[in-house]
Amino acid sequence: MSKPIHFPPDFIWGSATSAYQIEGSPLADGAGPSIWQRFCAVPGNVRDGDNGDIACDHYNRYKEDVALMARLGLKAYRFSVSWSRILPQGRGAVNQAGLDFYSKLIDELLAHGIEPMVTLYHWDLPAALDDRGGWLNPDIADWFTDYARILFQAFDGRVKSWATLNEPWVVTDGGYMHGTLAPGHRNLHEAALASHNLMRAHGSAVKAYREIGRHQIGIVVNIEPKYPASQSQEDLDATRRTDAYMNRQYLDPIFLGSYPAELKQMFGDAWPDWPAADFDLIGQQLDFVGINYYTRSVVRNEPSNWPLKVAPVRQPQATYTETGWEVFPQGLTDTLTTFTQRYGSMPVYIMENGSAFYDPPNAENGRVHDPLRIDCLRKNMQALSNALAQGVDVRGYMVWSLLDNLEWSLGFAKRFGIVHVNFETQQRTLKDSAYLYADIVASNGACLNPTV
Repeated sequence: MSKPIHFPPDFIWGSATSAYQIEGSPLADGAGPSIWQRFCAVPGNVRDGDNGDIACDHYNRYKEDVALMARLGLKAYRFSVSWSRILPQGRGAVNQAGLDFYSKLIDELLAHGIEPMVTLYHWDLPAALDDRGGWLNPDIADWFTDYARILFQAFDGRVKSWATLNEPWVVTDGGYMHGTLAPGHRNLHEAALASHNLMRAHGSAVKAYREIGRHQIGIVVNIEPKYPASQSQEDLDATRRTDAYMNRQYLDPIFLGSYPAELKQMFGDAWPDWPAADFDLIGQQLDFVGINYYTRSVVRNEPSNWPLKVAPVRQPQATYTETGWEVFPQGLTDTLTTFTQRYGSMPVYIMENGSAFYDPPNAENGRVHDPLRIDCLRKNMQALSNALAQGVDVRGYMVWSLLDNLEWSLGFAKRFGIVHVNFETQQRTLKDSAYLYADIVASNGACLNPTV
């Protein structure tokens, strides 16, 4: 029998998006191009040749979208800033029009009682910096910090929650290891270097915030708990390798002062002995950690799979989303309790959690029925409540995503939104899951408990 679902009275309910996925107008008002514009322009990189030139047109419709958030009763909105809107060349001259856009968005949120939660980097590096090596250039820690300072000085106070990076693992695994995401490289040495420079940039930005900021700063990581397909030593070792690569690579250096030993074993000479001073920088004290959870992975040893020598094992009779991810709510509980056991108790926010299931391109009679997404949402709320009951200090939950959007290299084919977007007309329609989420927010989760 399920335990009663319970959340603290000050629990923060919100939604999440990212700049390139929803804004559109990527070169408007003096903005510079990003690596995602370049990546989308290469035939074959993105499904159906889709791109973010229009996306959800949030750049022009942000007031409409904030009104939707208010209608749902949301208390927070996690969004990212496009670096190249602020600094078209990635550094140097500031584009005031870019700052003005985010200033207006923040004011609109505050006017509706919605707390802005800002992510500095969600994968869209300015193309001008990629020309200088991007995340492979050690100077990028300084470039990122200069960009961060501009935002801190402009918005801190109106913004009280900052995150440096979103999912650095995806940046390096997709962008530098396997080439499936911008900038589209496939090089083991580059993946290692990009990972380390991301962490240096994170630490440097946190250090800068301590000098001029007055509120909270953290980092957002994606965690995918790993389970062995069997209890054989080979599968247990494979599980540890992939857990180190995906889950511990970006948290261990912050909280434990070193990378997992398995990374050196996996990368070989591509993984150097990093300077000790870098770990002093990376290990800046954080106010919170954001965790993105979508699925788990059951793995087995597979020597032929480069470079981890690991293969996923599909689970019979499980439900899988349109992105091929197993629906496994228990993994959310396991992720949160394991995090606390390894790194100690600290404030955690679920910054992304959601599911992609088939939704029609057009809303019918003003309704979009999404029963599978509703089922996932209910089960994830139970899993989150269970983690709270076990002592994890979870402060808030941001559903991914507010809107159907550009799902990176998958284009517009996969819909995660609780709000349906007709990409031909830009019509927004609340899905049934949005109505449920509004009830969850209004009742602080109590609506999910059976009535006696």
